[in-house]
Amino acid sequence: MHLLLLNADDTMLKNFWKQLASANKAALLLDYDGTLAPFRVERDQAFPYPGVRELLTAIRSTTETRLVIITGRAIKDILPLLALDPPPEIWGCHGWERLEASGLQPVVDLPEQAALGIRKAHLSIEAQELSNYCEIKPASLAIHWRGLTDQTIEELNWRVRDYWQPIAEEYGLEIHPFNGGLELRCPKKNKGTAIGSILDDINPEQPLAFLGDDLTDEDGFAALKGRGLGVLVNKEEKKTDADIQITPPEGLLDFLSHWRDTAPEKIMQHKEGM
Repeated sequence: MHLLLLNADDTMLKNFWKQLASANKAALLLDYDGTLAPFRVERDQAFPYPGVRELLTAIRSTTETRLVIITGRAIKDILPLLALDPPPEIWGCHGWERLEASGLQPVVDLPEQAALGIRKAHLSIEAQELSNYCEIKPASLAIHWRGLTDQTIEELNWRVRDYWQPIAEEYGLEIHPFNGGLELRCPKKNKGTAIGSILDDINPEQPLAFLGDDLTDEDGFAALKGRGLGVLVNKEEKKTDADIQITPPEGLLDFLSHWRDTAPEKIMQHKEGM
């Protein structure tokens, strides 16, 4: 497997696979952009690495794995890219949205003050004619600059921060950098709180892993400490709370293949008389 041990040793990883092999159920949590799919300037073209869909489909159909996508994207935007039928459980907008595996999707309950601030921030972007860079989400605004020159990125970064900082302070919002842009977010929910909710819902003995690549995934790695395996998916070695690092796409495909072959087999239900 193409991996780099960070805060763990080889024994920890081997023990995790042994735990997975002897379990009745397991949970596999996955970030999307930069983890399952390469970054693209055209965000609507960020499809999964070749082979990922097939492996995820096999994991869902042949193993007792709760498969969950935890992403900063809005759910409506991730569905056509992921293209799994039926869709898995998805936590979108850093945990503000949730699509349950049953298909139920509760309405986003955004605090009124935060919603007002996000609308005001959007108006400031429109007034500065920066709408082409802006993505509107149910709980945030994101400015994307992937593919631009370093000078343009620096100018755009400080320009947007100048407009957003007083709005963030007035309306209780937070400004977060991410790989390829800047986001104005409603606080209190992130990938860590999403993982915390999932942990509350499963047996503490159940093996669980979370794969992510970016700053926004560090909240998830921190929330998972002591309860599962954190896996950084990145070609560059970096400071992280993850336990191991794998290189995409080879390491990712190796990891998913190993999970498919190791996780507990799905118990097939047969109708009476068949």
